[in-house]
Amino acid sequence: MDLLKRLSEVAGVPGREERVREIIETELEGVVDDLSTDSMGNLHAVKRAGDGAPRAMVAAHMDEIGFYVKFVDDKGFLRLQQVGGFDPRNLFARQVIVHGSLSGEELLGVLNPGGKPIHISTPEERSKVPLLADFYVDLGLEPDEVKAKVRIGDMVTLRQEFLDLGKVVTGKALDDRTGCWIAIQTLKRLKDPAFEVHAVFTTQEEVGLRGALTSAYRVEPDIGIALDTTLAVDTPDIKDHQRVTKLGGGVGIKVMDSSAISTRWLLDEFLELAEKRGIDHQLEVLPLGGTDAGAIQRSRLGVPSITLSTPSRYVHTVTEMISKADLEAAVALLTAYLQEGTARLES
Repeated sequence: MDLLKRLSEVAGVPGREERVREIIETELEGVVDDLSTDSMGNLHAVKRAGDGAPRAMVAAHMDEIGFYVKFVDDKGFLRLQQVGGFDPRNLFARQVIVHGSLSGEELLGVLNPGGKPIHISTPEERSKVPLLADFYVDLGLEPDEVKAKVRIGDMVTLRQEFLDLGKVVTGKALDDRTGCWIAIQTLKRLKDPAFEVHAVFTTQEEVGLRGALTSAYRVEPDIGIALDTTLAVDTPDIKDHQRVTKLGGGVGIKVMDSSAISTRWLLDEFLELAEKRGIDHQLEVLPLGGTDAGAIQRSRLGVPSITLSTPSRYVHTVTEMISKADLEAAVALLTAYLQEGTARLES
């Protein structure tokens, strides 16, 4: 879990994924046949197969939801532009890191909404849920010092330690550093693949699946496989039919989400293989949200595509929770498919 800890704790909002990419590059040196970075910042890792082998694009996004500084006021408080989908209810009294480009420092601060504390507010004021625009960062510095260290456009990330709790892990950015981890582990295990595997660690997924779209044009894959998290809302006060997946229930094989409907024959092949190999799995329908599969599927003339999902509690918070058994199931299924799952393409 040391690798997943490093991937979780490193900063990388959409458009600033370079620190994540450095970790992955180091991990894959000597593991793949080719490593390159394109103009969008996507990292392409290629594991070759025999002549004429079909191409599989495996995509996992490196970016995490976060912020950019959009204004520094005369008192030294920072206003933020979100990049990715936050629920404001999860942002109260959070510690943040402001990555100051003028000073090169990682500045610790606190994130809070404007307004009165409980001691001097009315019940009506306390019942109001702030908007994201109401939040600001306090660095505890004098205004001149803030302006000497921070400028508009600097990255701001939530600060959270990764914790290994035994059967599960919890931390920030597990959406989708777990997908990156699964791709890395698969590449390390993969021997004699039936596909020419193009594992792409993509950028800017959280703001519109952007890196996956340009990468799919470059790779021109025969099939696309996205790796991402999905909802495991198997928690108190949620009805069973709303849970989407169950933590510890196995890798999610996605039927559909709001960005893509998985190619049916591809879904059937993954399902059959999981059953044949005895790999824990669960079918998943996600009402809202998407993955890189949505971009791959719509590239050029269209690409048969699917998503393998890792169930996650508390998605888009800094306490996302993942089962180690589900991670292993995802690696096992993806590795098995890339070694033998070409029957439909060959026919």
